[in-house]
Amino acid sequence: MTAPETETDEAARHRAKMEKRKALQDAEIASKTVEKGLLLVHTGTGKGKSTAAFGLALRLLGHGGRVGVVQFIKSRPTGEKTALEVFGDRVVWHTAGEGFTWETQDKARDMAACRAAWETAKALMDDPAFGLVILDELNIALRYDYLPVEEVVATLAARRGDLHVAVTGRNAKPALVEAADLVTDMTMVKHHFKAGVKTQAGIEY
Repeated sequence: MTAPETETDEAARHRAKMEKRKALQDAEIASKTVEKGLLLVHTGTGKGKSTAAFGLALRLLGHGGRVGVVQFIKSRPTGEKTALEVFGDRVVWHTAGEGFTWETQDKARDMAACRAAWETAKALMDDPAFGLVILDELNIALRYDYLPVEEVVATLAARRGDLHVAVTGRNAKPALVEAADLVTDMTMVKHHFKAGVKTQAGIEY
């Protein structure tokens, strides 16, 4: 008859298991030797795409870097912008949109705003002072063909080698997904809007 496992036996078994796991993890990490600026795409129907990008901004700021933000489409002031103002000129923020397409109801005006935002984005990406540039809702501008996807992808691919760029918005174009280093598709499982809860400061903006 096998003796029941004691707490000491269980602890030893767990320790041995974790030692093996740590060795595997350390070997996996050691095998990664490439260091480069990343193109990150946050897309999908779920909430949190821009939120994740601004989390990256905080992380990079915590390491002493500078962040540039260009908001396509959006025009409403956000809590993130106000919060990041405490970093002074380490964060440069451009809200370049004029509202969602159903608000402006003017395609030519929307396209002009997106073109101006893209020119601003290119200037930020060319500035070596910035370690991260966030192109918030750029995917929406590309979805509606307000900017040529070929031009955008080519410019992002040709950016300087140490620059991280985060692109947000639903319906990321296949060409952008293909060019990206990391793509996260946020899937909506449940949303409070469907229960009649209105847009709230601190949650939606």
